[in-house]
Amino acid sequence: MLTDQIIDSVVTAALAEDAPWGDITSQLLIPADARATASLVAREAGVFSGGRVFAATMSAADPAIQTTLHVADGERFEPGARLAEVAGSARAILMAERVALNLVQRMSGIATLTAQYVALAVGTRARIVDTRKTTPGLRALERHAVVNGGGHNHRFSLSDAVMAKDNHIAVLTAQSGLSVTDALRRVREQLSHTTHLEVEVDRMDQIEPVLAAGVDTIMLDNFSLDDLRSGVALVAGRAIVEASGNVNLGTVADIARTGVDVISVGALTHSVRSLDLGLDVDVTTPRVEEPAEPTPRNPRSAPA
Repeated sequence: MLTDQIIDSVVTAALAEDAPWGDITSQLLIPADARATASLVAREAGVFSGGRVFAATMSAADPAIQTTLHVADGERFEPGARLAEVAGSARAILMAERVALNLVQRMSGIATLTAQYVALAVGTRARIVDTRKTTPGLRALERHAVVNGGGHNHRFSLSDAVMAKDNHIAVLTAQSGLSVTDALRRVREQLSHTTHLEVEVDRMDQIEPVLAAGVDTIMLDNFSLDDLRSGVALVAGRAIVEASGNVNLGTVADIARTGVDVISVGALTHSVRSLDLGLDVDVTTPRVEEPAEPTPRNPRSAPA
């Protein structure tokens, strides 16, 4: 999902926002021919994400900047680790610094948080997945970071699958005059065989009527742990079971042990903390040639 085109679009917009008419600070303070190297350094432990985005940001500022990545997306690191190195125009590196850090810090924060959720679900069948509660314009980057943390992606957009939530069902049944089952069957008949149909329920008595319509996934929204277990037993493999609502690091392990197939976690992207990474710059000082010592004159050869 994270294509070069998407990366370029995000980076171009971010740099245009941050330096619409150039970086006047660097233009005034930094000589045009100044060169520098800089290291992306971890201030805390985490899971890396966004290497291509970081490199693309530097290249957008100056195509001549060379970026070397020392860790791969999805790789864990400890405090003090050098994650990447850049070399090139000092002005361009300084101009790109904030945007590059903003993006890679957020992506690494998402990957790190996702890895914590995934670790708590180990030993169960449950997949940890993201939601559409992403930052506008950054969905592809944030979804990529979730995968780097060991998670999975839900539908990418409203165009990818049918997900009927409580408000959809309320309007659908009121307008059609049909039962939930018949209304959903009519929806099913209009869909391509390749299009996934998911329906949200928030009560146990809604499960059977929804299953009778032949849905692919049933989302149990804000169910208690006991009701999740009962719901899984009632579905009995007739559809994928997704748990949603009240999912956090304190609850996810218990939810995973109820037997659900999927746990969707909005917090992966809407409540994440950016990881603390820094760009440490080393300025390359041009070598100044020392003036040659004057050749001493031989007193004997001096004219009388």
